[in-house]
Amino acid sequence: MTSLSPATIASVPSDVPVPSYRRDLVTPGIVHFGVGGFHRAHEAVYIDTLLREGDAFEWGILGVGLLPGDVRMRDVMWSQGCLYTVVLKHADGIWQPRVIGSIVGYLYAPDDPEAVLEALLSPRTRVVSLTITEGGYGIDPATGAFDLTTPAVSADLRSGAKPASVFGFVVEALARRRSAGTTPFTVVSCDNIQGNGHVAREAFVSFARARDPELAAWIYEHVHFPNSMVDRITPATTDADRAEIASRFSIEDGWPVVCEPFTQWVLEDHFGNGRPPLERVGVQLVNEVEPYELMKLRLLNASHQVLCYAGYLAGYRLVNDVTADPLFVRFLLSYMSEEAAPTLKPVPGIDLDEYIHELVQRFSNPQIRDTVQRLCANSSDLIPKFVLPVVRDRLAASAAVPCSTMAIACWARYAMGTDEQGAPIEIVDSRAERLGASARRQVDEPLAFLQNRDVFGDLADDRRFTGPYIEMFSAVLAQGARGALSSLLSGGSC
Repeated sequence: MTSLSPATIASVPSDVPVPSYRRDLVTPGIVHFGVGGFHRAHEAVYIDTLLREGDAFEWGILGVGLLPGDVRMRDVMWSQGCLYTVVLKHADGIWQPRVIGSIVGYLYAPDDPEAVLEALLSPRTRVVSLTITEGGYGIDPATGAFDLTTPAVSADLRSGAKPASVFGFVVEALARRRSAGTTPFTVVSCDNIQGNGHVAREAFVSFARARDPELAAWIYEHVHFPNSMVDRITPATTDADRAEIASRFSIEDGWPVVCEPFTQWVLEDHFGNGRPPLERVGVQLVNEVEPYELMKLRLLNASHQVLCYAGYLAGYRLVNDVTADPLFVRFLLSYMSEEAAPTLKPVPGIDLDEYIHELVQRFSNPQIRDTVQRLCANSSDLIPKFVLPVVRDRLAASAAVPCSTMAIACWARYAMGTDEQGAPIEIVDSRAERLGASARRQVDEPLAFLQNRDVFGDLADDRRFTGPYIEMFSAVLAQGARGALSSLLSGGSC
């Protein structure tokens, strides 16, 4: 058994590819905030592939953690010299391992904020990338305004404060680079948000404006925020995954990553200080990302939301078990084909019908063992970004949204906090308490849940939506989620 580290890399079994390049020659040109499973299965893999081709040695990655939960990542990354194993889980049972070496350093910001700033100030840092979650940008989904009142943001805006949030670090570094005459880095969001580059710019410029309007104007004019679309299903790593990797490949890895074979990255070619030659390793560099991101957000990400609440209430705990149920597949295909797809722009080089059916196959991969509960987490951040835009576009076109409405009704039932057998549900959502209380009031106040306007905006005022919603929520309560879906589909409404 090999305990993974730079000292033991030569002992890794020969059937597991390891970095073929000298890592001591790689310098970090990218600082990445939010080193989790997805980043390590996606951007870091693309950079590792470039390095294996003997190219881009100035584009290594320095990871940065900000949150208390990142302490464990710090400890694992330090103990393993930032090496880790990525395993692609194929549907036929084949596990395809690879040791990744593109992350060449890791800083836990609370340990040493100045070390993070020093890295951001280095002229060799030309890209700052982000996976800080959909809710991490502080943008109100109803108004589009940046929230200056969160504890981390308000603390960073105090005079003389040491940065603690991603906004504090990035804006402070840009201010110092501006003063020093150093070319600013490009900020690349890799989170699942429509127009993620625009959202990131709004967040960082708004933070800077609260601190110094002239700095904000300079950032708006000189710092590039390209949009991107990222895709690879990456479930949370489990102890069973660690044990299986040790058994199959004789590698002891404190935090490996498991993911599906499929990967995609569509990136706007809009950088201000150079970029890695990512087009050489399959990244699609384009002038306009929007058609691709809308396709992904409204089909893949929204479909996760459409199936997860009803699936959980029906008793399923793994995503592939949900998609093994023909009723749920029919429901999912109806949503994608009849509601989401008509809201999309033409996507160059993509057959939408083929893409839709490929998504169902990806969700059905039994090796991934993605959990329904993972998809249900942070609902109030995800539903407004993925599902509600479809609802609004369809209503604007005077079209019905029965599948989307049913999905939201199932979310409201899930938010009540108990499943259909009365067992408590562990809900992970920053608004869980308030949403749960309003969901439970719906028996007497049918629109109580929709009247959370920071989530739903003015949808509670639109009778085209509220009428069907009230009926569907009542059906979910009376018949259970699966029964309500069956009635909806058999009635031809979806």
